[in-house]
Amino acid sequence: MGTLCGSRLSELFGSLGSFFRKCMFCILSMGPIPNHFAFIMDGNRRYGKKEKMEEGAGHRAGFSVLMSMLKYCYELGVTHVTIYAFSIENFKRKPDEVQNLMDLILEKIDGLLKEESLVNKYGIRVYFIGNLKLLSEPVRVASEKVMKATANNTKCVLLICIAYTSCDEIVQAVHESCKNKWEEIQPCNSHKSCNGRIEEVDGKNIDDGIGHSVQELSGVQANDLRATRASTFCNDVAQGVESTDNGSGVVGHDAVHGSCDKWGEVQSLEASITGDGVIPYVKREKLAVNPSILKVVDIERHMYMSVAPNPDVLIRSSGETRLSNFLLWQTSNCLLYSPNALWPDMRLWHLVWAVLDFQRNHSYFEKKRKQF
Repeated sequence: MGTLCGSRLSELFGSLGSFFRKCMFCILSMGPIPNHFAFIMDGNRRYGKKEKMEEGAGHRAGFSVLMSMLKYCYELGVTHVTIYAFSIENFKRKPDEVQNLMDLILEKIDGLLKEESLVNKYGIRVYFIGNLKLLSEPVRVASEKVMKATANNTKCVLLICIAYTSCDEIVQAVHESCKNKWEEIQPCNSHKSCNGRIEEVDGKNIDDGIGHSVQELSGVQANDLRATRASTFCNDVAQGVESTDNGSGVVGHDAVHGSCDKWGEVQSLEASITGDGVIPYVKREKLAVNPSILKVVDIERHMYMSVAPNPDVLIRSSGETRLSNFLLWQTSNCLLYSPNALWPDMRLWHLVWAVLDFQRNHSYFEKKRKQF
């Protein structure tokens, strides 16, 4: 009888709590809601020691809180959540602790595929972000299985950073970007020039683009520069042959006129060359046509986190304000919120305060984003 009454009371309080959350979230929704939350779940081990738990129990308590936080986020209307589950640096911990964490991660990954799991209830797509090659085979296989199983879910996205550091992400992104850029320019390098952008002057290759520094350009004499630019734009004229009228082989007036306009730019550019032969940066930017230049967008395209927008709010528990090598590239315009509570002590009101803080600073962050 007592058990039955306790169960009914639990259901009643659960219903009241759910109703209270809905009312609170409706009020919060009157203002801007973060699209992307990121969590650094700090303090699991300290919580376990504080509560005199056995080793690993603090992380299990932290996982329970994570499930609650995910539920609150998705009920609030947040579409992306990123969690820092395991850093590459964590592999330096004691082997027994690392193994226990891997076993816990494997257990929870398998739980994500259960019918009653949060993933299936909310239609969440799961990504595992990081250098997955560093994981043990069972964990890597399980993570790939979850990503494949949830690939068609479109309501929300959960990104689990595992075997991850931001430095590793940036290095691999630069490496992949350079590799792709090299493959793009190889057909150009197989010829003497690429659309007339690279020419030889006195047996030396001169690159017509902003990839050269001021120091490199300062050694080019005005006459050599003139010859280089002339050769470049003569090739542009030659390309105009492709724009013929019905295959008549006659170069269109617009093609020639456009290249003459470019040559006029070169002449005016040379008039502005400083006494030491240096081309002012603003002027050189007009002729930025070098296909080998590596841009920021090229690097961002190869980031692990390219599958999601940048975070709006990053929450690190336990009062620490360090990012600990987490999303360093993506958090340049992100609110950092650091409650003093250890991660297993995190509750709904901590999330609510983070949202209120975001809304208070929203106009400032929007202004900063528009500047980029």
